[in-house]
Amino acid sequence: MKITNQMRLTLDSRSVNESFARVSICAFVACLDPTVEEISDIKTAVSEAVTNCIVHAYKEELGNIYITVAIYDNNVVRIKIRDKGCGIENVEQAMEPLFTTVGGERAGLGFAVMESFMDKVKVRSKINSGTCVTLEKHISGRE
Repeated sequence: MKITNQMRLTLDSRSVNESFARVSICAFVACLDPTVEEISDIKTAVSEAVTNCIVHAYKEELGNIYITVAIYDNNVVRIKIRDKGCGIENVEQAMEPLFTTVGGERAGLGFAVMESFMDKVKVRSKINSGTCVTLEKHISGRE
């Protein structure tokens, strides 16, 4: 696979930036002529990943969210959403549906939602160094 186009975006971990992140990524991916369903899937998965950075990575402080989007020659989109926050102690456990460390209104479905809307989801994390979520989706549009 060869990268045909890519972008990078750095945002503050403010909740108001979640919608900007998902719209920016979808605007970038629009060159592949995705279906409405594919755009909706990407928006939902990106929203979940960015929200995890805002709610979990930095907790009560402000930090950066680093986003890289690459489009490959086989119509695959790879989105990396990374933070330099507290990290995830047990990634396998965190990816289980209904698991949450916050409680309250949080349902613990973020990773499950990402997995249901994307073709691949990979999570790497290191305590006190941050987390990187990689999302992949094949776009059926123009081939």
